[in-house]
Amino acid sequence: MTRRLHAVSVAVATVLASTSPASAQQSIRAGPTPMRSGEASQLAQAQRPAPKPAAPGGAQPTLLGQFGDWGAYTATTGGRKVCFALARPAKATTNPPNRPRDAAYMFISSRPAEKVKDEVSVIVGYGFKPNSEALIEVAGSSYAMYTQNDGAWIKNAAEEARLVEALRKNADAVVKGTSARGATSTDTYSLKGLAQALDRVGQECK
Repeated sequence: MTRRLHAVSVAVATVLASTSPASAQQSIRAGPTPMRSGEASQLAQAQRPAPKPAAPGGAQPTLLGQFGDWGAYTATTGGRKVCFALARPAKATTNPPNRPRDAAYMFISSRPAEKVKDEVSVIVGYGFKPNSEALIEVAGSSYAMYTQNDGAWIKNAAEEARLVEALRKNADAVVKGTSARGATSTDTYSLKGLAQALDRVGQECK
């Protein structure tokens, strides 16, 4: 499965920079990041609130609906449609405490033109320890995540459908990682509304 988030990160950047009630009211900057496939793409990185930037490639996300703690969005960039569900952690902790860290979020995206459906991605707000793995835990099961810079993706793509099904059916998920400086993080995401958000995403990006 191709792991490329250029279109999604552009759209997410615009969503988080917006002032709509469904947004996190955070702006993010996109920078080139080599992805798992070796392709160059952009990864969104959180920063303090700033004026809404112009979205590259004409990607202006449209809110499809807010479902519990998850928003469902669609955007078109480079002539290709992308849809995604987006949420911020209900609780984010770092150990040792008070370590500098940007905002974290999880998004689950579909890109019909690339035949990608329900791709789970996480941004943690710090650079991961090189060659380390993150974990996403839900319903007593753990899924290893490949890490690069501040992003993480499911390591075994064959497990992704099972993970998404678990996310749909349970109350929360926990993402754990280790920073390049040795700090550990534990982010708890509420899954309230995720199933409905993904259903709406699926309707829009069939």
